[in-house]
Amino acid sequence: MPFLLEIRVRPNASRNKVGGSVGDPPRLVVAVQAPAVDGKANDAVLKELAQAFNLRRRDFTIVYGELGRDKRIIVEGIELDLKARYDELLGEPKLF
Repeated sequence: MPFLLEIRVRPNASRNKVGGSVGDPPRLVVAVQAPAVDGKANDAVLKELAQAFNLRRRDFTIVYGELGRDKRIIVEGIELDLKARYDELLGEPKLF
């Protein structure tokens, strides 16, 4: 069953990090060192999310916000496990 992630991307960050939240409703913050040029940040975001959720990169698909900072991403996996990890990442302290 697919799971929908709402994220906010921070390109050109000092380091790659997944965790924390921003906005209302809360969106997961994904910071990447890659610039927002030629899809480099999107590739880095999918790679970081795959590591954070312990899944493969191909399990993640951007369905909204390809060119913006706010994105919606569909994740293929076990929904309960994904929801638990998503909530855990949202609760991490914000470093930005």
